[in-house]
Amino acid sequence: MGAAEEGGRDGGVGNSIASGTFSGPVVQARDVHVHMPANAPLPVPRQLLPVPHHFTDRIDELAELDDLLTSADDPGAGPPLIVVNGPAGIGKTALVSRWLRTREAAFPDGQLYADLYGHAAEGPADPAEVLGQFLRALGVAAPPAGLAEQASLWRTVTARLRVAVMLDSAFTAAQIRPLLPGGSGALVVVTSRRRLTGLRLDGAAFFRLAALDPAAGLELLTRGVGAERVAGERTAVEQVVELCAGVPLAVCLAAARLAARPRQPIAALADSLAPDADRLAALEVEGEITVSKALDASYAVLDPRAARLYRTLGTLPVPTFDTRTAAAGCAESEQWAERRLDELIEANLVEDIGPDTFRFHDLVRVHARSCAEIHDGEDARTEALRRVADWYLRTTTAAEQLITPAQFTLPRTYAHPSSLPAPFTAEKGALDWLDAHRHHLMALLRTAAGRGWHATAWQLVDAMWPLFLRLRYYDLWAEAHTIGLAAARADGHAEAERQMLNSGAIGLSAAGRVEEAADWYTRSLEAARAAGDVRDEGQAQLGLGSCRMAAGRLEEAVRHLDLAVRVWEECGYRRGVALAGILLGETALRRGDPGTAIPLFEEARRILIEVADPHDATRALAFLGRARAQGGEHALGTDELTEALEAFRASGALHWQARTLEMLGRGAQEQGADSQARGYLAEARSLYEVTSPADARRLE
Repeated sequence: MGAAEEGGRDGGVGNSIASGTFSGPVVQARDVHVHMPANAPLPVPRQLLPVPHHFTDRIDELAELDDLLTSADDPGAGPPLIVVNGPAGIGKTALVSRWLRTREAAFPDGQLYADLYGHAAEGPADPAEVLGQFLRALGVAAPPAGLAEQASLWRTVTARLRVAVMLDSAFTAAQIRPLLPGGSGALVVVTSRRRLTGLRLDGAAFFRLAALDPAAGLELLTRGVGAERVAGERTAVEQVVELCAGVPLAVCLAAARLAARPRQPIAALADSLAPDADRLAALEVEGEITVSKALDASYAVLDPRAARLYRTLGTLPVPTFDTRTAAAGCAESEQWAERRLDELIEANLVEDIGPDTFRFHDLVRVHARSCAEIHDGEDARTEALRRVADWYLRTTTAAEQLITPAQFTLPRTYAHPSSLPAPFTAEKGALDWLDAHRHHLMALLRTAAGRGWHATAWQLVDAMWPLFLRLRYYDLWAEAHTIGLAAARADGHAEAERQMLNSGAIGLSAAGRVEEAADWYTRSLEAARAAGDVRDEGQAQLGLGSCRMAAGRLEEAVRHLDLAVRVWEECGYRRGVALAGILLGETALRRGDPGTAIPLFEEARRILIEVADPHDATRALAFLGRARAQGGEHALGTDELTEALEAFRASGALHWQARTLEMLGRGAQEQGADSQARGYLAEARSLYEVTSPADARRLE
């Protein structure tokens, strides 16, 4: 890819002319270039295309362009029109130039090139100026003055010619249409940072150029600095290529920087590229366009509202974003955000990667953040970030209320309440949303804690409870509650601190870190007693009973669980009594006493249905089925386990799907149905691989 691709006035062409690559007189004006063969019987352009300084052989992309040309070959239609789009610096000009050079035989009457300055500070090129130069090159000494007359004459002159026209750095479809030649023997290839979807009406085929893969990036850098130098610092070279994010322009600029400093270790450049704030500046090379300058040009022509959204999104710590996130950050409606996102997609500054899912190219994100730091004050940037954090908190709380409606929830506080609706209406959709956005939630949690938004931080952790409970991301569970506990303490919120201790301890215990969990529960018990909170006291006793059961200390487990039942019966917390009953029943099963376990599970399930806790009621049903099978009622037990499995599948509770499948497998083993047992256990193991690798290893 040429280091001067798209952004410079000369586009690298001047070097080609000076080097004598072409013969015959050259017609050149404002980057409209044609080549006239010396012995041509009439003035017909031959070739003058930008020559890139570096080009990595994109064999697949070249083949795809060949396929597009072949598929567009319709004798009854107009000239083939192909639009190659992609972000600044991705290598569009280099790719199309290289491809057209391979197609010379198909267009014997010549090739023309025009830079349309789609992102130049002076504004896009006037199609009339381009047509005037093309017509003069074709022997029209005095082209007409009006655009309509020029376009008509242009179509007439080219009607019987087989020419290829490259229109580089286009800005709008309207800029292209007057430049389309007549007849069907010509080819027009347009490059643009924008999608130019309006050209679909003109029969255009579209090709979006993707980033280089690591191997191609390494090849490109090696061409610039030499194989010997690369071989000596292979790890650092790979790091530089990775930090250039697959953008050929960035790789070329990195190579130019290294070539200018032959004694500098490549690792030094890798270090200078690593901090986000400095990555664009580190790729400045005197006399060459930079990624930053190319992106500056794309940004400069944005509508002010789209520019505002671009800057706002650049400040967010999330890897992707959707329409509601964009709307929340700007305190606008979803419709407003949709229109602005469309503009950013059209400008190739934002990538559309799925249903209502968008992202920045890595280096574009750095540029967007830089623009925000230049154009928006610290207060404005902080407010936008806080609005997004509050929207995530509100949406996560809505998911929590759908998934665990019986769960006690502490009050929420919002600096910037939002009226945007949640993107789900049912339990399964809410859990899917939490799962898909778990990394966003963790990023915002870390950001909130780092900025001292203590209430927002612990409330986010509290709201994420269904994510941890149902899907068992243990590392995230532990990290989130460590952050949440510190935030609750900093916020001076004793009740939130106990909540963090209890729910964090559940995660530690589930992850097999039983002694750590017991320590958290003990601290919670002490805090609950000091505060006179019998409900939290029962929760801590329940947790300690669970830890003792996990450690095989069943007598101690029963003592703690009985204490939990007693304090919860005294305060009327029936759901807690039922949860303790499930654990007491499980303890009885571990003792090999299904007769004691069955009534405990039956009573727990009855209470949980009454208090509208369907998930835990289904857990009680699964254990009840296992107890019946273990007690000899295999058919009834299997039916109850199967019913529980279907309920867990409907709700998306992967961990409890695995637990239930394992119970079914154990029951099948006890019945001698080995093939059926293997099927259940294999499915359970595959689910455990996602939710609990330790359990997956246990089942091996």
